[in-house]
Amino acid sequence: MNHFGHCGGCGFGNQSCPIVRCSLEHGNLQYCFECLEYPCERYEGIDSFDSFITHKNQKVDLEKARKDMDAYTAEQIQKRQILERLLLEYNDGRKKTLFCLAVNLMSVRDLTAVFADGDMDLPQKERARLMEARLKEKSRLELKLRKKKQP
Repeated sequence: MNHFGHCGGCGFGNQSCPIVRCSLEHGNLQYCFECLEYPCERYEGIDSFDSFITHKNQKVDLEKARKDMDAYTAEQIQKRQILERLLLEYNDGRKKTLFCLAVNLMSVRDLTAVFADGDMDLPQKERARLMEARLKEKSRLELKLRKKKQP
């Protein structure tokens, strides 16, 4: 959590971000798992719905980072490179959310398996449709954001 400069996460450095505020209140922690109160009430049901990003793997990702930060960081770098490739080579202007969800929810191994030789010979829209089908088939997950159910 870099709240002195640019926040690379959803808050983009916004000090009104509740996560940043909580970090400051608990000793300027870098990660929630460093807190003695983790997991706190903030995490109750966090993975049952999404905001503009998915929260489905949030607890699992924090646990991966807690166990081996270097391995987790390496995985995130690989995923970022895959997302950049998807957006550059396969996005038809309508697939950004799908690609972000896929990269967040799928393993690096499954993500790298969806690329095929010859794709770049196809028109952009056809590449985008083909990639969407491959991601959905490989993930076996619903690649849609889950809205919070209203009481």
